[in-house]
Amino acid sequence: MNTADLGLPVEVPSTALFTDQYELTMLQAALRAGTAERRSVFEVFTRRLPDGRRYGVVAGTGRVLDAVENFRFDDAVLGFLRERGIVGEDTLEWLSGYRFSGDIWGYPEGEVYFPGSPILRVEGSFAECVLLETVILSILNHDSAIAAAASRMTSAAGGRPLIEMGARRTHELSAVAAARAAYVGGFASTSDLAAGFRYGIPTVGTSAHAFTLLHDRERDAFQAQVDSMGRGTTLLVDTYDVAEAVRTAVEIAGPELGAVRIDSGDLLLVAHRVRQQLDELGATGTKIIVTSDLDEYAIASLAAAPVDAYGVGTQLVTGSGYPTASMVYKLVARAESADPGAPLVPVAKRSTGGKTSIGGRKWAARRLDSYGVAEAEVIGTGPVPEELADRQLLVELVKGGQVVAREPLDAPRERHTAARAGLPMSATQLSRGEPVLPTEYLHDESGT
Repeated sequence: MNTADLGLPVEVPSTALFTDQYELTMLQAALRAGTAERRSVFEVFTRRLPDGRRYGVVAGTGRVLDAVENFRFDDAVLGFLRERGIVGEDTLEWLSGYRFSGDIWGYPEGEVYFPGSPILRVEGSFAECVLLETVILSILNHDSAIAAAASRMTSAAGGRPLIEMGARRTHELSAVAAARAAYVGGFASTSDLAAGFRYGIPTVGTSAHAFTLLHDRERDAFQAQVDSMGRGTTLLVDTYDVAEAVRTAVEIAGPELGAVRIDSGDLLLVAHRVRQQLDELGATGTKIIVTSDLDEYAIASLAAAPVDAYGVGTQLVTGSGYPTASMVYKLVARAESADPGAPLVPVAKRSTGGKTSIGGRKWAARRLDSYGVAEAEVIGTGPVPEELADRQLLVELVKGGQVVAREPLDAPRERHTAARAGLPMSATQLSRGEPVLPTEYLHDESGT
């Protein structure tokens, strides 16, 4: 399903103004210079992973495809550009007919990546490709950062389910994207109903402390919730005295009580005490859910605790300290003229300060060791070595302007689980370290 067709309040009719002004001024200058139609190749990559991270996670690809399809300069948008005098009439006329007609290849969503990985490759005329820089980067940088944090958290959870509950800690539109990215990274559900509606992610939620405080007694609040939602509900037990609340919860719901939630205190200690109390009261099947500002380190510290699920908010939607993946969108090859048959020439920035790039249209493959475990990310230009031909990572996403790789959200979620499992075991260690795979370059002089 193309979610843009839903007409939701969290959708916009056009993505064309998710653009930095210099993209339009470059377009205008190139049109006047006669270089706008030169065939060009842009690539998305990151020069480094966030400090201490072992791998990155590609997320947001599906949203990028929607954004490219909806990149249209309608009358209102053109009117805004005309009123501000951002570009002239000739450029406005060109923009009025804009439709991306090129090709896009990329790592499939849910795949892992490393420094230098050509995560997305956009090919077409300079004019049509340069306009997509900002919207592509804004989506991939945000969603990949969230998915990487989610992946670390789900790994630390050791198979216990995680609930995404960070909507109140970020922008309302970011919250929907974050819930989607968290699901790709392995989270089981979200509290955000817009994300559930748009992407089919399972939604959960019962009550907050306000519901308990509304009632004269905690017992009254629990009774009202059980009457409304059944004995299998989750009761929040840390508003007042946890032990008393657990006792009351079991008295009201019986051993069929679904779960209790703990949102404060020494979670390790409280979880052990609550588990013991539940078992003594006969509620051996009642689960324990913990929340309270968790990150991957806090989750890992609870590995030995009798916890059945985790709820994560702030740390997830802020990328657990790294809210961007620091990806860039760079021209790596362009034709010598506007002639459709003109050969591509590799181009690259050569400045100092760590911002250099490697020219040429690239492919990527992951080499495996004799045990079938990934041992290197191999990136090259020119022909792909025969031994790596069946290990290539880029897939075709858009062909001739038409999306050819849309997929249900469960597909990248499952892909990520498999990709992470194929990495060396040290990939999931939370201790600081270098990327778990080295990046190797095979350079062909033609670069095409």
